[in-house]
Amino acid sequence: MSGIPSKWLVETDWLRERLSSPGLVIVDGSWTMPGEPRKGEELYREAHIPGALFFDIDEIADTSSPYPHMLPPPEKFASRMRKMGIGDGMKIVVYDHRGMFSAPRVWWTFRVMGHDDVAVLNGGLLKWRREGRPLESGKPAPRTERHFTCRRNAELVRDVDDVKAAIASGGQQILDARPKARFEGREGEPRPVPRMGHMPGALNLPFGSLVKPDGTLKPAGELRAIFEAAGVAPGKRAIASCGSGITACVLALALAELGNEWAAVYDGSWAEWSDVPSAPVVQD
Repeated sequence: MSGIPSKWLVETDWLRERLSSPGLVIVDGSWTMPGEPRKGEELYREAHIPGALFFDIDEIADTSSPYPHMLPPPEKFASRMRKMGIGDGMKIVVYDHRGMFSAPRVWWTFRVMGHDDVAVLNGGLLKWRREGRPLESGKPAPRTERHFTCRRNAELVRDVDDVKAAIASGGQQILDARPKARFEGREGEPRPVPRMGHMPGALNLPFGSLVKPDGTLKPAGELRAIFEAAGVAPGKRAIASCGSGITACVLALALAELGNEWAAVYDGSWAEWSDVPSAPVVQD
């Protein structure tokens, strides 16, 4: 597809012009926090971009894990994509209802599974609706099954042992996308956890600081300044984390926009780290 202003982001006018493109798949990755009254699929069925398919972050996951929405086995991911009608060679555009919140998690998941022709709709459904663009409701029309090949990219994922090793060596930046009060252990987590605080040496960079009020990602110059003000070198190796691996992906997307396409995400994030007795915790 031509005319994309960024490798990883597309704008609403670009998408509106291509809604009927046969090689394009639009994916609604809306997800809500624990305790919120409505779930992502309910929001999707109420209103979504025409032709969009719903990506259930909590179900297209390793549901045998004690931790929320951990990455699924490649064979499960391939099976779900095949049944959704998403196949090899397609361009995927992901959005969510809040603008820039959970869509980057879906973007990252596709990349982990070896599909790099994926972008996030800048501003998501929030911006799309504000601009008065078309919407539809209900379930999606059935699509023909397609073959989807998974080639897992382990470089984009870190587990608890990887993060322990990174802390011990000091060779990678550990970034935490949670709000400052949660990072410092002064405020509880959305889901119960054994311990509060953060990883030793982690740098706090709340994901919301990277997003404009209209739900779009801030321009590259502003992103770079925000990272640097938080003590982050945008071009160096980094591991992003958060509460459960959702908003960490906003940091990964922002770093990719700055050219660091290999920033990794700690999938288990604080939900797992706080539960592992040998994982060190700091409060300040």
